[in-house]
Amino acid sequence: MVMSTPSVSAANQSLLGNGSGVVSPSPIPPGGSATTASVNSASEMEHTVSMTLFFVLAVLGLCILVIHLLIKLKLTYLPESIAVVFVGALIGLLLQLIGNWRKEEAFPPMIFFLVILPPIIFESGYNLHKGNFFHNIGSILLFAILGTVISAAVIGAGVYLVGVAGITYQLTLVESFAFGSLISAVDPVATLAIFQAIKVDPILYMLVFGESILNDAVSIVLMTTVIQVKPEDGGLHALGLAVLNFFKTFLCSAGIGTMFALASALLLKWVDLRKTPSLEVGIMLIFSYAPYCLAEGLHMSGIMAILFAGIVMSHYTHRNLSPVTQITVQHTFRTMAFLAETLVFAYLGLAIFSFSHLLQPSLVIWCIALCLLGRAFNIFPLSFCLNYFRQHKITLKNQLIMWFSGLRGAIAFALAIHLDVRGETRQILVTTTLVIVLFTILVLGGSTMPLMKCLERRPAWMQTYYYYNDPAAGSSRSRRRRRRAREKQEVTLSKTQMGAAMDSEQYSEFAESEVELSGGGPGVPVGPGGHKLQGFHPA
Repeated sequence: MVMSTPSVSAANQSLLGNGSGVVSPSPIPPGGSATTASVNSASEMEHTVSMTLFFVLAVLGLCILVIHLLIKLKLTYLPESIAVVFVGALIGLLLQLIGNWRKEEAFPPMIFFLVILPPIIFESGYNLHKGNFFHNIGSILLFAILGTVISAAVIGAGVYLVGVAGITYQLTLVESFAFGSLISAVDPVATLAIFQAIKVDPILYMLVFGESILNDAVSIVLMTTVIQVKPEDGGLHALGLAVLNFFKTFLCSAGIGTMFALASALLLKWVDLRKTPSLEVGIMLIFSYAPYCLAEGLHMSGIMAILFAGIVMSHYTHRNLSPVTQITVQHTFRTMAFLAETLVFAYLGLAIFSFSHLLQPSLVIWCIALCLLGRAFNIFPLSFCLNYFRQHKITLKNQLIMWFSGLRGAIAFALAIHLDVRGETRQILVTTTLVIVLFTILVLGGSTMPLMKCLERRPAWMQTYYYYNDPAAGSSRSRRRRRRAREKQEVTLSKTQMGAAMDSEQYSEFAESEVELSGGGPGVPVGPGGHKLQGFHPA
């Protein structure tokens, strides 16, 4: 979408450089006026944007039909994200053959950060199982913060050393560590699309989910700090500024999201909108997006703000909604997240043929190896340390799956596009990032199910533990989940099929807990006062 867009935040401003997504003004034709030229330019821009939107909608429609075909043909072992990447690549190839289609500005990173990413993150927080998340918050923060720093340091140092040794393309020290920081972002879009649909141990799911959500802010802060480091600054001084900046960003962003969520809960409690569901949905949409915009405007992390807003709103605001709106907003948020995720993966496929690539095979191979090595230095030592303090240990099998599930995605790619480095190096890093993203999604993501079957990840003791170490509290839930497992033996990697089940373990616990309190039976959400939602039949 070729348009000039204001920067998102200070973090993004430092990444924009000269701004590849900005369209230069058209020259004034001979004998014409500046006003005529500007009108013609605006008209041409309108036509271009309209055609771009039509193209995006056409691609989304085609991807939806492909996903429906996967479900219809019961191709349950093919993740939808991988299929959508292939569809995007095929469309990009056709466009390249028909005409020389090279629109690098067709999907500016600002559009990704402002429009595409927020619904994905909010839906993840809104349907998050809060008990598991906060029960493992210490481990999640350690993996997301210290683990990301370790991974970035290993990758950055490795890329710099192999370049100095003359083995591959040489990057400067700043470029190496900036690249190590951006490629350490474990993308929640890629990770959740592959991982959420698989019936994994909830502890394993929550550790991977929490890390993938929180480490994006760490990666952006690290990358920004590395780029802004001046040679005259001392190492300890720069490190202290980075640590202070991160904790300020984390706490302030989480506070903004929590503040908006509590305000929405109080508003819907004091102002009775239950008889007008459309107004309720409108309020929910406003309060779901507002914290992201405010946080980015204040140079904080919109990801952190909207994640905490989703978590708190699902616990407090959701209970103040009418039964109809409860169902409506859950399906609305899930649909918006689905469309955003589909667009992200389709664009990754399109990017294979829409960019002018400059491939350095040796650099790509070394970077993939360093990504796996950095992930190993992240997961295994930290898990070993955490197991001294955790009552429920992170088993070696789960550690292997966590190491294997470090998928990279559109966040790393968007950061690479606007990395402010010299021209040839930028082109090489964009191509290298794209290859790594596709490798992790296609190879690592596609191999997740065979690996998990090989490891037989769910021993008997893990079946009985789900939420807390309390047999009395977990017995009814365990029996119900074992019954559902017997009724539903077919394993699916289709996130759409799994998302259709409103009582899924990885979605909001609100409906299930309310059912237990009202005696409504499993899988049937209830509204305030214990009334079952009429006309709702869970999958």
